[in-house]
Amino acid sequence: MIQYRDLIGVKFTNRGRSMEEGFDCYGLVQEIYRRYGMTIPDYTADFDDLEKVNALITSKTAITSNWRRIGKGEELPVPCLMAIRFGTPSGIVNHTGCYIGNGQFIHIRSNIGVCVDRIDSPAWRLVIEGFYEYVGGTDD
Repeated sequence: MIQYRDLIGVKFTNRGRSMEEGFDCYGLVQEIYRRYGMTIPDYTADFDDLEKVNALITSKTAITSNWRRIGKGEELPVPCLMAIRFGTPSGIVNHTGCYIGNGQFIHIRSNIGVCVDRIDSPAWRLVIEGFYEYVGGTDD
């Protein structure tokens, strides 16, 4: 397991991509993957641009070229991207997190910064739309 304690509490910044300036949810996912020795493509969207965020995470192009959806019953790889709907209707994704093993995921909240939660907690288990393994590819 990677070290991530230094990330706890790092502030939320729209389009943030570093500990110094802060992260947005996908910037944090990129940082976790970097710590595992992987570079994942950058996708940018303002945190409140629901249509663009949902399209980036769930579009067939993004999923087939770079990400593979983990099927029910499959073991979750570490790390893996989590697609989350945060206060939106079912099927509309507007938040990402990163599964870090042992039933835990790391993500960022605008009001508290980077935090760790459990995937089976009542607050999260019903809003996780899917888990995705990075399989490479290009961002064309």
